[in-house]
Amino acid sequence: MVKNESHLDDLTLAMLQNKTISITLSVVYSVVALVSIPGNFFSLWVLFCHIKPKTPSVIFMINLSITDLMLACCFPIQIYYHLHGNHWEFGKIPCSFVTVMFYSNMYSSILTMTLISLERYVGVVHPLKLVKWRRKRYALAACLAMWIFLLLAFYPLETTDLTYEVKELGIITCFDVLKWDMLPTFAAWVAFLLTLFVVLFLIPFVVTVGCYVGIIRKLIQSSSRSGDRQKTRSIHLAIFVLLSFITCFAPNNFILLAHMISRLFYSSSLYPAYKFTLCLSCLNNCIDPFIYYFASKEFYQKFMQLFRSKVPLSDSLENRRESLFSGRTMSVRSMSSGPMDGLEGVKINLQRQESVF
Repeated sequence: MVKNESHLDDLTLAMLQNKTISITLSVVYSVVALVSIPGNFFSLWVLFCHIKPKTPSVIFMINLSITDLMLACCFPIQIYYHLHGNHWEFGKIPCSFVTVMFYSNMYSSILTMTLISLERYVGVVHPLKLVKWRRKRYALAACLAMWIFLLLAFYPLETTDLTYEVKELGIITCFDVLKWDMLPTFAAWVAFLLTLFVVLFLIPFVVTVGCYVGIIRKLIQSSSRSGDRQKTRSIHLAIFVLLSFITCFAPNNFILLAHMISRLFYSSSLYPAYKFTLCLSCLNNCIDPFIYYFASKEFYQKFMQLFRSKVPLSDSLENRRESLFSGRTMSVRSMSSGPMDGLEGVKINLQRQESVF
């Protein structure tokens, strides 16, 4: 960040002139776009058209897939920007839009995966106690509340001119140089930083890890054949979610924290490293379809139907009964997310549970 009449430091100027960095960022964005756009269109098609009823987890996955596609639409502009010497030619409003899309995609992905992990945890560990919270209306409300919170958190980015004229280079950057007056006080900058790092990253990460540890511990206690398969799928799902956090989200958020502290207290910069980790955060767009694959049995079935010439009937019937949850959780899920969407089916589903044990 710079004050209104300050000059950029030499490290930032060197980064803006470095063609290797610009080409690397453009290549990464291009690869992510080529993989994530068809992958997320396929995911959205399956989730919207081929999975019924829409369970809370499916609603969360649809939200995640739409967010990924919205970010993918920004990649061509971002690639053009980097290949043309980090010179922004599209005006102030598009700059703010692209910037907000980058951040909202990252943090909505974090929060959505946390919501999925919570829903899975409730389904496995507390399938009957908290059944009323596993309804479609609450999933939709959670997505709406999440987006309202994100838009409020990114209000400074939405209302500030994020372009900056670098007179030394004769270019106009987009979000590569933050103006000090984007926020009114030093305390506001600290609050903004803590919101991004603690509220939108650290707490969701701890909750997500705790949920999957609880899920796996619960499934380890299952000795049935289907329980072993569920445990394997849960472990795979946990691996991909943690991979997203460790590979995509953690580097960017820790570097952002270090960069902001360096800027606020020591007048130094880690911006080149931060720029690269921001690029890496987009890799979650490629990982998300794998999360759908392991998180939704219906998604897995549709994938297998499309990419395998023939699925044995017995295997298909078994897959319909199998879930990421235990047998009793499947009954509760059908009760809470199906046409009844209430407690009218408790007696019927409890009877189904008796046949599982």
